[in-house]
Amino acid sequence: MPTRLAPDRSRTTPSIHRRTRNPHPMASTALGLIGLGRMGGNMARRLARAGVRVVGFDATPGAADGLAAEGVLHAAATPDALVAALPSPRVVWLMVPAGDATETTIEALSTRLAPGDTLVDGGNANYKDSQRRARALAQRGVGFVDCGVSGGVWGLEQGYALMFGGSNDAARAVEPFARILAPASDRGWLHCGPAGAGHFAKMIHNGIEYGMMQAYAEGFALVAGKREFGIDVAKLAETWRHGSVVRSWLLDLTADFLARDAAMEGVAPHVADSGEGRWTVAEAIEQGVPAPVLALALMNRFDSQGRGDYANRMLAKMRQAFGGHAICGSGTETKP
Repeated sequence: MPTRLAPDRSRTTPSIHRRTRNPHPMASTALGLIGLGRMGGNMARRLARAGVRVVGFDATPGAADGLAAEGVLHAAATPDALVAALPSPRVVWLMVPAGDATETTIEALSTRLAPGDTLVDGGNANYKDSQRRARALAQRGVGFVDCGVSGGVWGLEQGYALMFGGSNDAARAVEPFARILAPASDRGWLHCGPAGAGHFAKMIHNGIEYGMMQAYAEGFALVAGKREFGIDVAKLAETWRHGSVVRSWLLDLTADFLARDAAMEGVAPHVADSGEGRWTVAEAIEQGVPAPVLALALMNRFDSQGRGDYANRMLAKMRQAFGGHAICGSGTETKP
């Protein structure tokens, strides 16, 4: 059974504010970070607070320079310059979108990194792609770590949940940075197993997230729909945050936005889906393991995107054809 690298439980974990005063043993360590969007930029800030020397690059003009102006990192004009600025053995961490962007970046770096270096993919990638990339990089003597990162915009202050896969040697190269990025040095991170295990764990994490979000949304919709009771959904959400078995950080966030705008009239009923929800359902099919909640949550997102409109129009027409029932069209009801 995969085990996490043994954390040091002998000392109290410093808070992020105490790290700002830089007592961390990793103070002289450098990390290359490619991809400085909302997640990557805040990760750079958290690492810099702990004294890590971050060398950053982003394809968007000005992104690295802006963080450099904050004193967060040293901006690199190109990926080549980033690699050259790091001491060996290097650790380069990617926070770029899944798909072509990740593939292109890894291919380019594979010829620039040296044996003993470690490349981390911290974006959302299919775990099978991560397994393939690990094998290809291993042929060049470069370690590969696939790291699922969760925490969103709150990760800077509260830390990120990190789940990563890779060989023990590659994982050891990443562990010091995981201890800083996580909520505490001894929790919130896990070496899940070999290459692919990290992105697999993050994929399942996101599938669960879909199901939890759907359950909250449907439940509150039922409460709001029972108008005769006049239940204040914002106050109910706040009540459930304390002592209830359904309390969670997701409920905390829900209670916060409901308190500000319970009607949400300016919000379009369109919910995007990431690749990970689809991959999770595909994995359930591949394993033959029933996951009806996760699958239905994904299907509901498709419906919110208008992908069910054709089928719904067909249902209306079939109902009209066999029973003469009214249908809606162009804002009016018609009968045959």
